[in-house]
Amino acid sequence: MPEGPTVRRFCSLASPFVSQLVVEVGGSTKQITPQDLKRQRFLDCRVHGKNLYLAFGSDLKKHSSEDASYEAEEGGAHTMQAVSSQSLDYPLSEETSGEESERPSGQSTCIVQGSLSENQPWKWLRFHFGLFGSIRANEFSRARQANKRGDWRDATPRLILRFDTGGFLVFYNCRMTWCSSPASEPACDILSPEFDRERAVRALSQPRPVCYTLMDQRCFSGVGNIIKNEILYLAQIHPLSFGSLLPLENLRSLRDYALSFTSDWLRNKMQRKGLHYHIYMKEYCAKGHRVTKETLGPPNGLKRLTWYCPACQPQVKLK
Repeated sequence: MPEGPTVRRFCSLASPFVSQLVVEVGGSTKQITPQDLKRQRFLDCRVHGKNLYLAFGSDLKKHSSEDASYEAEEGGAHTMQAVSSQSLDYPLSEETSGEESERPSGQSTCIVQGSLSENQPWKWLRFHFGLFGSIRANEFSRARQANKRGDWRDATPRLILRFDTGGFLVFYNCRMTWCSSPASEPACDILSPEFDRERAVRALSQPRPVCYTLMDQRCFSGVGNIIKNEILYLAQIHPLSFGSLLPLENLRSLRDYALSFTSDWLRNKMQRKGLHYHIYMKEYCAKGHRVTKETLGPPNGLKRLTWYCPACQPQVKLK
């Protein structure tokens, strides 16, 4: 599933359409009624972790005043200004099914059933993307290879929004839910300027495998499986090592790699550059050691494929 840097890239594609009027809608989604968006104005675009939030409504003035109050209370919006401050078609995946349990603690977002109405002049639409989820601006996704049946079929859009300026946005492989406000927990958002570095170290120091903590969106919102694998290798820490057994300097190193790796990835995304993997999906590490691939995760949680080098990342075990 798209991780924090990719979702911020999606936001950069959507943000140029802010203030434009939706004049035509389409798509295969059954999760919302697409026609509810027709004649609504696209008011704002924000990101929290792996989730994208788009605001729609008919009263731009009301949105602006309430948005200013929201920013004052919550510490600012996660728009593309936040990206700048960082310097710069598949079924839903196994990670998607557990998304509700990954919602950050303290989040004020209230899921709203139904659709836009006169009693709610503007409202937020939350997008959570699946394994191959994406957004396209002014273009459709085209098949790059044949499917298992040998058919060359383009991906089916979940939602299409056409605007009064002639441009359009296309959303693929995502879940959509109306909500009253976007999530606001910048202290745990790995790409937020307000990310709490010491809180992150405290979370990592808990008596459980560090790979579980890194994937906990309440602690490291925006971190996904690629980031997890890469930063554990860079920090030379075994995925199943208990954080409580690791020296403080190792935990701080892991946190710092999380920050630098995601920032570099975001910068590459914005410059349309690829990402070099050190361990993810590799057979051998940079030193020539055979890489181990296992499915790891909490006993009652989601299990994810994990790549690590037993030689470079020795496990610290309970005595």
